[in-house]
Amino acid sequence: MFKIVKKRVLNEQVKLFTLAAPYIAKKAEPGQFVMLRINETGERIPLTISDYDREKGEITIVFQEVGKTTKELGTLNEGDFIQDVAGPLGQPTHFGADVKKAVVIGGGLGTAIAYPSAKKLHQSGVEVHAVIGFRNKDLIIYEEEMKAVSDKLIVATDDGSNGNKGFVTEMLKSLIEAGNKYDLAIAIGPLVMMKFVSAITKEYGIKTFVSMNPIMIDGTGMCGGCRVQVGGKTKFACVDGPDFDGHEVDFDDAMRRQQMYKAEENQSMEKHNCRLGGGQ
Repeated sequence: MFKIVKKRVLNEQVKLFTLAAPYIAKKAEPGQFVMLRINETGERIPLTISDYDREKGEITIVFQEVGKTTKELGTLNEGDFIQDVAGPLGQPTHFGADVKKAVVIGGGLGTAIAYPSAKKLHQSGVEVHAVIGFRNKDLIIYEEEMKAVSDKLIVATDDGSNGNKGFVTEMLKSLIEAGNKYDLAIAIGPLVMMKFVSAITKEYGIKTFVSMNPIMIDGTGMCGGCRVQVGGKTKFACVDGPDFDGHEVDFDDAMRRQQMYKAEENQSMEKHNCRLGGGQ
């Protein structure tokens, strides 16, 4: 079992856990994830490793309470245990030795997922520009963490409540048009955000990685639930990704697949809330 050694509430829906997981921390790299199960009767869910400390033997996960399992996970506290955490899974992000200047784009929760890539690029001597976006100022997460690993950081909000109104796509385009020549772009966030970021970077010929997080059951390539279409071929996010060339991903297909089990998810949440309220 895996002990929660630290818990932070980042905003009203997003929480951070640091877990004692020495074997995972020993091998974890940016881009990889874990499969987590709260207890013996719980479902397995994938969560990206947003940081790791090899010396302490700890990993950090950040999650948004959107469904039954993540809401239940959010009720746990420091000192509690999680039944299963398997990983690291997936392919690490491979940057290439020729990358001298990169731009990292995070949307919402994707900011915490993009952080380890920005951190490793920064530690490797790459000039890192980061653009992170949120709906409003109350939802901003990882601002200080991203600032520490970026040579330039832009924080934007849809409503301008933090003093900088706009979308990450607008901020990215302004950076490019200002003369910044990027060897690599990394975009992590909602599918529609990654789609439009990839469209911009394709226009300017910037190599782009996106992180795909489709429905996933086992995380080892056996179930086939995490299929994504990349370059006209079927790939599995759990073993071939989760990083893929953003210029080749069929985002429209991915968005359709994302909606496949909405009715079942809603039904599960209704039953869960009913039990919490004392119903049968």
